[in-house]
Amino acid sequence: MSGSPVRVAVLGHVEWVQFAHVERVPRAGEVLHARDPFEEPAGGGAVAAVQLARLAGACTLFTALGDDELGRRALARLTELGVEVRASFSARPTRRAVTLLDDRGERTITTFGPRLDPIGADSSLGWQELTGLDAVYFTAGDADALALAREGSRILVASPRAREALGGVRLDALVLSGDDEIELRESARAVGEAEVVLRTEGERGGSWRLASGAEGRWPASPLPGPLADSYGCGDSFAAGFTFGLGAGMAFADGLALAARCGACCLTGCGPYGRQLEARDLHPAQK
Repeated sequence: MSGSPVRVAVLGHVEWVQFAHVERVPRAGEVLHARDPFEEPAGGGAVAAVQLARLAGACTLFTALGDDELGRRALARLTELGVEVRASFSARPTRRAVTLLDDRGERTITTFGPRLDPIGADSSLGWQELTGLDAVYFTAGDADALALAREGSRILVASPRAREALGGVRLDALVLSGDDEIELRESARAVGEAEVVLRTEGERGGSWRLASGAEGRWPASPLPGPLADSYGCGDSFAAGFTFGLGAGMAFADGLALAARCGACCLTGCGPYGRQLEARDLHPAQK
């Protein structure tokens, strides 16, 4: 890996999420009391952008927000977390979500309202900033935005959550959860365009398959502390792999870094409580 800064960006969605801890998810008709509530701008785009900013020192997030209080709070908080936000503002409200974090560390998410995606035809987003980037991670946007990301960046990694935007654009990697039925279904749009498909499997690690047909597995990384909750682990994994490819790491090293990012996130409260940072990379590179 060279000593030059790795230039990265994310095209993706943001949701304003209210988090709370519960002993377990309530059964139908049951009332349970939550504890330790907190709020953050999250969603796949936001979480990956913060993880990339912590690894690379900077990251630009191209997104869409509602022209409302939650949109302004999301912009301010992501900026505070080190992300350079390029956002269009919609008359539709910023999407909200409620996430319950149970005592086993699992998260359950309920969203409210449509997802707001960045649109390639919106020149106000400053798409020229994609030119010459080392790597882009794509979770949301239209087909034009995906094409701009492919044209501008050397490495393009995507999530099946990009949905209709996928298909017809070459991807360096497609990253999905092997336990998520929606992502498995949506991934069919882009499997043929991806040089490698990664399927995460939580504590079992995950599997990969190259376009050539070669395949294999990687192990889960040991947790660097007690398990807290799983929100954001998959997005942190994808961001870590995107960084690794952008930095010129060997495939196996990029996978190991991604697994470390997912494991680190598992030990923090919420998406940003604990994510791998640039200073954490050096021991693994000795």
